Amino acid sequence: MTWQQKIDDALTARRSADALRRRYAVTQGAGRWLVANERQYLNFSSNDYLGLSHHPQIIRAWQQGAERFGVGSGGSGHVSGYSVAHQALEEALAGWLGYSRALLFISGFAVNQAVIAALMAKDDRIVADRLSHASLLEAANLSPATLRRFTHNDPQHLARLLDAPCGGQQLVVTEGIFSMDGDGAPLAEIHRVARQRNAWLLVDDAHGIGVTGDEGRGSCWRQQVKPELLIVTFGKGFGVSGAAILCSESVADYLLQFARHLIYSTSMPPAQAQALSAALAVIRSPEGADRREKLAALIQRFRSGVKASDFTLANSHSAIQPLIVGDNARALRLADTLREQGCWVSAIRPPTVPAGTARLRLTLTQAHEAQDIDRLLEVLDGAG
Repeated sequence: MTWQQKIDDALTARRSADALRRRYAVTQGAGRWLVANERQYLNFSSNDYLGLSHHPQIIRAWQQGAERFGVGSGGSGHVSGYSVAHQALEEALAGWLGYSRALLFISGFAVNQAVIAALMAKDDRIVADRLSHASLLEAANLSPATLRRFTHNDPQHLARLLDAPCGGQQLVVTEGIFSMDGDGAPLAEIHRVARQRNAWLLVDDAHGIGVTGDEGRGSCWRQQVKPELLIVTFGKGFGVSGAAILCSESVADYLLQFARHLIYSTSMPPAQAQALSAALAVIRSPEGADRREKLAALIQRFRSGVKASDFTLANSHSAIQPLIVGDNARALRLADTLREQGCWVSAIRPPTVPAGTARLRLTLTQAHEAQDIDRLLEVLDGAG
């Protein structure tokens, strides 16, 4: 088999399974409206949960940061790329979330890969929720450690896996709010099980931070859990991009020595860090509380109004509201139908989700209005 045959066969297999991924060039992709091909759609595919991507205070902070620092960092943080803007954001994040240290990364995928690669050795074991994000499971698979997966949100199964003999250290991995199902993890019970067995807990709270808990402090704060390793990302509730790990002083010092994704990558632009500091200020303010309250009301409006006879409505009270339809082709047809009616939604299919669980992944944001939710419900009812 040639290289070209290998590539062609893989693409053919994806097409035949109605699983081929495509990109769409949009003029505007975040916020209430999505604009593509000169048409405006109600946007139900954005992770900009609090509508901060267009917040004037945050935009101005980025502009001022670019005027002061330029548009790039100029290097790795270990060389010349760690600015006072990065330092200020790390210190603010650590104080806000109750940790000794925070370290910034260019993306959530990068921080998950970096932390697992740096910490895990051959005799160690990772025990991950089977629905954990691809960045976590891929990092675990690529690490020298053994990977075991526990049944989704099942602390009892987790306990049985942790009780099996292990020559090294054990790391429990889960999400705070799961990206494809929108449900939350029972973090208090998971942490209790892990601590009883001297395992550390890593929680990726990409979809909870900024959106849930007091001052938007996220899923762990809401459940009064302090995992040894907390990952937060900034492309969702913060409305920007990037990520950070919250940890102890010694873990931060260790990662600065051994996390290759951190050592050998150019730092995020200082202007971005300044914008993220502005986003954090909004999230913590009374305005942020109002935005979370409005989003919660919109979620309740959707869940109360949706007719689930033709779909399986996931057990989610987050901004992620999946409608599971099962068949790949049907999910694609439904997404096309909704777009024809002016609602932009995404059909999510295997391998992103388990086989037989293709779905419309609807995301609600604070930027929506009540009439937008009503229009979505009307279109869904017609499509069903």
